[in-house]
Amino acid sequence: MTNRTAARRYARALLDVCLKETDPQQVEQELVAFAGLVGAHAELARVLANPAVPSPRKRAAVAEILVRAPVSPVLGRLLLLLAERDRLVLLPDLATAFRERLLDHRRVVRAAVTTAVPLPDDRVQALRQGLAAATGREVVLEASVDPAIVGGVVARVGSLVFDGSVTRQLERMREKLAQE
Repeated sequence: MTNRTAARRYARALLDVCLKETDPQQVEQELVAFAGLVGAHAELARVLANPAVPSPRKRAAVAEILVRAPVSPVLGRLLLLLAERDRLVLLPDLATAFRERLLDHRRVVRAAVTTAVPLPDDRVQALRQGLAAATGREVVLEASVDPAIVGGVVARVGSLVFDGSVTRQLERMREKLAQE
């Protein structure tokens, strides 16, 4: 089982428990903060990921961190469980997987929109509404600019790509002319 698969399983279980016992938004923030704390301290990250360090020592280190930076009981239990099972290496993937699960639970989808020039706010809002209508979910839009697409819009929603760029239209014309 890959780390991402394991992280998704832990994320699913964590969300299920959070929905019953606590605020999932708060747990997400705490999980991201804890993963960031571990990632920001290279020595700590090496110790927690090192298989040569016994699990009881990792558990004690996590317990000490939790005393100084308290988190919700649900997350605290999970972090201690990960330390006992020597799975703390999953923290970054777990944070990502939990965020994705939480967005899915709230029926929110992320969309990346690329245009040739910056869009005014009213056009961004119109794109957001159009993508929301197409997906049936609330859309969180991340806009970027890439002059290489010449004009139009490329929108990525999950694995779905809506390519309305001038570059792609020119490619289609070239393919059509080459076939004829």
